[in-house]
Amino acid sequence: MEQITVYAFPVFLLLMLVELGYGLAIGRNTYRLSDALASLSQGLLSQLVASVSALFQIGLYALTWRHLALFPRAALWNSVWGWLLAIVMFDFCDYWLHRVGHESAVFWAAHAVHHQSQDFNLSTALRQESTVAFLGWPFYLPMALAGVAPAQFALAGLIVLLYQFWIHTEHIGKLGWFDRVFSSPSNHRVHHAVNDQYLDKNYGGMLIIWDRLFGTFAVEEEAPIYGTRTPLNSWNPLWAVVSGYVPLWQLACQAPRWQDKFKVWFKPPGWLPAGVVDNSPAFDLQRARQRFDLPLTRSSMALALLQFVLLTAAGAAYLWQADGLDTLHLWAFALLLVAGLMGLGSLLQRRLAVAGLLLLDALLLLAAWLL
Repeated sequence: MEQITVYAFPVFLLLMLVELGYGLAIGRNTYRLSDALASLSQGLLSQLVASVSALFQIGLYALTWRHLALFPRAALWNSVWGWLLAIVMFDFCDYWLHRVGHESAVFWAAHAVHHQSQDFNLSTALRQESTVAFLGWPFYLPMALAGVAPAQFALAGLIVLLYQFWIHTEHIGKLGWFDRVFSSPSNHRVHHAVNDQYLDKNYGGMLIIWDRLFGTFAVEEEAPIYGTRTPLNSWNPLWAVVSGYVPLWQLACQAPRWQDKFKVWFKPPGWLPAGVVDNSPAFDLQRARQRFDLPLTRSSMALALLQFVLLTAAGAAYLWQADGLDTLHLWAFALLLVAGLMGLGSLLQRRLAVAGLLLLDALLLLAAWLL
C-alpha cells in the first residue's frame, strides 16, 4: 500500500496546482504557502507513523480475520458485488469512527489534526491524522468477522480515502441529486466549518446517506468558516499532533474525583468534571475568521518549498523500501524525516533562520549517510 501512496502523490500534486492556478485565474485563491506546507507535512508525518505501526494499521485486523472470521471463504468476497459490499461496509464503519472522532474527547484529540487548517483546499485533504489508527482499529473489526480479507479491507479503505481527496475544495458548488447521496464538496465544507449550525455534521466519507439516516446531515447555507474552535496557531507538526491531548491531561489532573479523571477522555469535547471551571473565552465566530499567518521573506519561502520537496522525495524513497527495512533502520530513517519536518515547521514559525535550517539539513544528511 505504501507504493500506491507514492504513485498517488504526483497526481495529488498536479491537481493541487490546477486548483491553485484556477483560483488565481478567477481571483479567488484558497491557498497560503505556510498553511499548505503544514497540511502536506501532516500527510507525510501520518505515512511515517503508519510505516512503524503496522500492528494497529492492519495487524490486529488480520489477527481477528484469521481466528474469528465467520465467512472467510465465501465466494461473495471474490465477486464484483463482494468488492462493492466491502467498500460500503468500510464507509459505514468509517462513518461511526468519524462520528466518535467528534463526540469523544480523546478521539477528537486524534482527529482534530485534519480540521486544524483554516483554509479549505485539496492540500487540506492530505492533512491526515497520525494517531487515529491506535484508537480506531476496533471500529473495522465487523468487516473482519464477516470475512473481508485483510488485503481487500486495505484496498477498500484506500478507495474510500482516495475518494475524499476531491471533496476538499471551494471551487465546486452544489451538485443537485449527487449531494443527496454522496459526500460532495458542498457537504464536506459543512463538515469542516465551525459555524454553530454546521458543528458535528456530515461525517460520511463516500456516502452521505449515513448522515441522513442517523440525523447528522446539514445543508450548506451560510458561508463556512474553517478550522477548529480552539485554533492551533502553530506550524509545528508535532505540536499539531499532541495539542489535543495536552489539555485533556491537564483536565484529568485537575479533576478531584478518580472517576472523572477517566471520564474526561471519553466524554464529549468541552465536558468539565465537577469542581473544575473553564476560564477560557467563549467562541467568537468573528474572531475565528482571523487566520493565523506569519509573513516570510522570499528566501525563507523558497527554502521552505525546497525543504518540503526534498523531504517528500526522501519520504517516497523511504516508503518504497519500508517493507524491506529492519526495525532499527525503519525507525531511524522515520525519525530523521520527522526532524526535517520539525525544521520546516520552525522555519515557517520564524523560530529558525535560513542558515539554521541548512545546518540542520546537513546534520540530518550526515546521520542518514552514517546509517
